[in-house]
Amino acid sequence: MPIAQLISPNALDQKKDQAGLVILDCRFALEDPDYGHRSYAQGHIEGASFADLEHDLSGPVVKGVTGRHPLPTPHHLIERMQDWGISNNSEVVLYDDGPGMYAARAWWLLAWLGKRDGVFILDGGLKAWHAAGLPLSLDTPAIPRGSFSGAPDHTLLVSAEKLQQRLGQPTLTLLDARGLPRFRGEVEPIDPVAGHIPGAQCAAFTDNLGADGRFLPADQLKQRFAAKLGDRSPTELVAYCGSGVTACHNLFALCLAGYPLASLYAGSWSEWITDPARGVATGE
Repeated sequence: MPIAQLISPNALDQKKDQAGLVILDCRFALEDPDYGHRSYAQGHIEGASFADLEHDLSGPVVKGVTGRHPLPTPHHLIERMQDWGISNNSEVVLYDDGPGMYAARAWWLLAWLGKRDGVFILDGGLKAWHAAGLPLSLDTPAIPRGSFSGAPDHTLLVSAEKLQQRLGQPTLTLLDARGLPRFRGEVEPIDPVAGHIPGAQCAAFTDNLGADGRFLPADQLKQRFAAKLGDRSPTELVAYCGSGVTACHNLFALCLAGYPLASLYAGSWSEWITDPARGVATGE
């Protein structure tokens, strides 16, 4: 079974009462951290539990040391997964408003802990669910506790120190999921330093999507990333972004295109710039 899987709104609607199915609402807004909680309370897909980016899918921020969304501890994440009803054999569907950036973070965390089959992202998210004319629920589900057990796969992560050692190596493909203006350093609405990690290529996560907000077909994604890789091995690819969230969107899209699950620099730009000795590049 492929590690990256999509599910359509109608397909989810047909199976939402399936025994063992877990649905997670991953909505969030960087500019309004309470948006997800508020939106969930105002209506969510029936049976869904809420997974908060900052409290569930991230660990505590240490100023001057970590990025804006450091990884949660495995123990904390496993506890939350069990709270949501996840067991090792569960099918899990993840959604957000539509672009998939927060759902992809949850997908990557599940893969990091070893849950790599039966995990789906709702293609087009809640926007596509609404477009299909499907209803929302106000009920908070009573979820039996799950029994998930897993362990982090450290091969999926690259630290700032290891990445710094690899910069300039001809085998490295370093993809930045932020938009081109931020990559170039022309604007920086969130972090105190503008620019990108030297040697990186801009691979805006939004370019994984079509005009309808759904993921591009696998062959188009393959063409997109093949152009970034050139003749380099996909096993040497490292993805990053502002804080380790939208980079997971690129990792999911790479897997949709048939590439193996590549490495994540989880601290990303917001961690990179905490050390002034690390290089900063601007422009293209």
